[in-house]
Amino acid sequence: MDLDIFVSKKGTKVVLATNLYQALQLPAQHYPVNVKRWLKDYYEFSDGIRKPLKMQEFAARKVEGPVLWSDYYLSVDFAKQIVLRSRSKVKQKYARQLAMLTEGVDIAGLSSSQFKHLIDITKAMTLISCQEECERRHLRVYRERNKGMATNWWQYRAEVLGYTSEGLRDKLRRRGTVEVNGNQRELLAQLNPLDLIRAGVIDLFMAVGKAQDYAVRMGDLAKDLAERMELQLIDDHRKIDLFTEAVDPELVHRLKEPLEKHLVAA
Repeated sequence: MDLDIFVSKKGTKVVLATNLYQALQLPAQHYPVNVKRWLKDYYEFSDGIRKPLKMQEFAARKVEGPVLWSDYYLSVDFAKQIVLRSRSKVKQKYARQLAMLTEGVDIAGLSSSQFKHLIDITKAMTLISCQEECERRHLRVYRERNKGMATNWWQYRAEVLGYTSEGLRDKLRRRGTVEVNGNQRELLAQLNPLDLIRAGVIDLFMAVGKAQDYAVRMGDLAKDLAERMELQLIDDHRKIDLFTEAVDPELVHRLKEPLEKHLVAA
């Protein structure tokens, strides 16, 4: 179940207590008691251990007509603390999503489902084969726009990704790397392997017709997500374990199928 994130008139990110409760799969009959406890319990906020403050960490949601449950807007930070203290079997998923929001991950303009889909794409891009396939798709689109020619492809792609091969070599030399040979992919892997995830996501979004600025923003966000989730690259040309948390087998299969616009929901 998706956990929907709303933005208040003051720009504060909030979630609904009813939505959070349902997402955590807690007993429906205990909702009134549990939510009352949420609002009156003690938590460790940035300014110390205290109860949540009305109109700061939570506010009543006004709904016209009769309602079965009272509902509340909860700040993302407050919601994260509730999730971590809950006995839900699925709390890790939502705690991670809320933690990303409180730690400054910029998801402006993305719905909850789009954000989740980007997380799944980011995990899929840990596979080298997925990165390479998305690069090939981007190249095919580039050829179609240039009468079947791939002239200046590497220069064009470097401009989209925001680096040049010589620039990468220079950064590696300043880092103290002796051997700075190789193509763009190999140089990028030496500098920061997670940049290959960023590149793969940018290639995918460009291949399905998204604007360059949008594709780059998604790539930047994907790299940020990969760092926070501590993802590692998997060279599946040699080894593949589709049971690892980092990989969604169904999504990987779709990424390797002929290009379809529906692959990118964001």
